[in-house]
This record gives sequence, C-alpha cells and structure tokens, in this order.
Amino acid sequence: MIRKTEDVVTASRPKKLSKRKRQRYIWAYVFLFPQIIMFFVFSLYPIIMSYVYSFYDWSGIGPLDDFVGFANYWQLLTSDRFWASLLNSFYYVAGTTVLSVGFALILAIILNDQRMKGKGFYRTIYFLPVVTTTAIVGIIMSSIFGINGLANAIITGLHLSERPIPFLSDATLAMGILIVVGAWKGLGINMVYWLAGLQSIPNELYESAQLDGAGFWRTLRHITLPLLKPIFAVIMLLSIVGGINAFDLVKTLTNGGPYYQTETLDLFIYNYAFSSDTTGGDTRMGYASAAGVLLGMITFVISLAFGGASFQAELRKFRENRKKGRKKA
Repeated sequence: MIRKTEDVVTASRPKKLSKRKRQRYIWAYVFLFPQIIMFFVFSLYPIIMSYVYSFYDWSGIGPLDDFVGFANYWQLLTSDRFWASLLNSFYYVAGTTVLSVGFALILAIILNDQRMKGKGFYRTIYFLPVVTTTAIVGIIMSSIFGINGLANAIITGLHLSERPIPFLSDATLAMGILIVVGAWKGLGINMVYWLAGLQSIPNELYESAQLDGAGFWRTLRHITLPLLKPIFAVIMLLSIVGGINAFDLVKTLTNGGPYYQTETLDLFIYNYAFSSDTTGGDTRMGYASAAGVLLGMITFVISLAFGGASFQAELRKFRENRKKGRKKA
C-alpha cells in the first residue's frame, strides 16, 4: 500500500525538463522577445493611445491638456461628411466584395477542371495583381483613367466619344472605377481561397453524382455550393475587412475626389489626422482618433458576425459527421 502511494505521488510530480530542453525553450523566448516588444510598441500601444486621444481636442503636437470627453464622438455622429465617408465605404466594400468573390468563384470552378490545360499559367496571371503594391496600382490606374490617359485616348481614337470622358472627375464614374479596380486587385486571392475549398471536396461525391446522372448545374447546386459554405464565410470576412482598409488605393487613385465624393472612412481619418488642407488649419488628431475608434468597432462587429457564422457552420458539420459515425457503429 505504501509503495502504491509512493508511485502515485511520484507519477503526479511534474517531470523536470532536461538541460537541452530548457535551453531550447530559452532560445525560443529569446527569438520571440523582439517580436513581442514590436507588438506592444507598434500595435498595442497605438491602439490604446488612440482611445486616449479621442477624448482630447489635440492637434498631434504638444501636451494633452484640452480634455473634451465625448465631444469628438458627438461631433462625428452629427457630421455630414463623416456619414458620407461611411456610406462611400459601404458602397466600395459592397461593390468590391460582390464582384471579386463572385467572379473568383467562377474562375476557381473553371480552373479546378482537371481537363483544362495551362491551369498554372492562368492562375499566375490572375494572381499577379495581388502581389503588386496597391499604391502602384492606384497610381497607374489614375494615369490610365485621367483626362489625357490611355482610356480616353482609345475612346477618342475609335471615335466612340467626341470629348474625353471625366472618369475621375465625375463622382459616379470615379466610384465605379474605384470599385472595379479594387475588385480586380482582390480577385486573385479570393480565387485561391475558392480553389482551396473546391480541392477539399472528395472526388467520390462527384463520381457518385455522375453515376446518378446529375449534370453540371445539379452537381454545383447540391454538392459544390453546400460544401463551400464554411469557406464562404471566411472569404466574405476577409474581403469585407480588406475593403474597409482600402486607404492606399483610394488615396492614390482618386484621393477622395471629386470634392470628397469618393472619400472613404479610412481616408477621412487620414485627412483629419495629417492633412491641414482638410481642416483649414491645424490637424485634428483627437477627432481622427475618435473616427478610428468607430472604424475599429465597425470592423470588430463585422468580424464577430462572420466569425460566428463560420463557427456555426463548422459546428453543424462536426455534429453531422458525428451522427453519421454513430449510425455506422
């Protein structure tokens, strides 16, 4: 009995790490330490301070001595320009998400066909815009769609219009160009996500459907699309969050023009934080920080909604697989 008790006590004691394992863990922490410091300095600290700045009327220079409470938030919620920029962000996110996610699914289905030749080449072509710097894409597109750009040169050269079309000077056309370019930029990465989802579907399901006489559309409707629901939520989340953070493209392509008609919320924040031309004097870092806090809250709510939907889909799939396993047993 005493021996059994000693064995239990000995087994319950935590095993001491060997010297080699301790050294391995120490070196792991040594290499992680710089990244942890960078996270606190360049990520966590700015986030915390943005909340602090939002309660002050501060230009970004000098001490924080003008506490205004929630005045910045109240001014934002009663500002027509703030709501206009939020609406522009909604238009941009909705347009780019629908176009890029929809067309990416079509391309993924086409490129997933085993009989198609040159799939690697086409995948590379469609993915190239993803690895191209967004600011460079915006600059090139602004020159193409300018009054004296390539697009107008082709249109007037083919006598499709007597005068150059003001692509970037008309609010509706400028937003349309912005949405199309943004969707084209995100098309490749969404295509890769869809391909990953398509390739995770077992081929046995398609073979069984063919034996049952199901055609392409029935297979797509009853097999492919239902099994892509979990990854659909993830793709939507990534596309929406990417659309919200479209500052570099909007800044370089339209710069919010004409007359702030394409100014999105992230560009609105930049203009008040760093551009004195917008404020007519000193910059308003506190006001911009309040707008940034609201943008962060919006992004968090959207992420929570789609993350919850994805979790529910995975949980439902897990329960269905468990039920099937019990029936087989």
